[in-house]
Amino acid sequence: MTTPRGIRNNNPLNIRRSKDKWKGLRAQQTDAAFCQFESMEWGWRAAFWLLTRTYYHKYRLYTIRAIISKWAPPIENKTEAYIANVSRLTGIAPDEPIGIPSDQPARWMAVATAMAIQENGTAALDYFAMLRGWTLCRQDVA
Repeated sequence: MTTPRGIRNNNPLNIRRSKDKWKGLRAQQTDAAFCQFESMEWGWRAAFWLLTRTYYHKYRLYTIRAIISKWAPPIENKTEAYIANVSRLTGIAPDEPIGIPSDQPARWMAVATAMAIQENGTAALDYFAMLRGWTLCRQDVA
């Protein structure tokens, strides 16, 4: 059985390569489509940064439906199935506000974890790395 791409890349949410210079990127990027991080902590940090700083604060996306609709658009994903699965795994209704990230960290971690399960097809994730990634994200100012 092959290890899922997001796990191999230490990129649990399969963040696409872009002009962004993420902290913790591997020096050599051999995946043409997705970022590769030095460790899973750095991949989680980038995921939380995107979800809480960019999607929540910049784009003002407050629900699972709003976030997933932008993250996994219907042109390349089964978006409604993705939304339903993340909602089912977290117990958060698709249109229910997740809450302010600093006030509701467990809900944001649950959403990100459910997205990682959806992205990688497995629940075999390093949850300690996820928690360390949250801490890295919350410690940063930029």
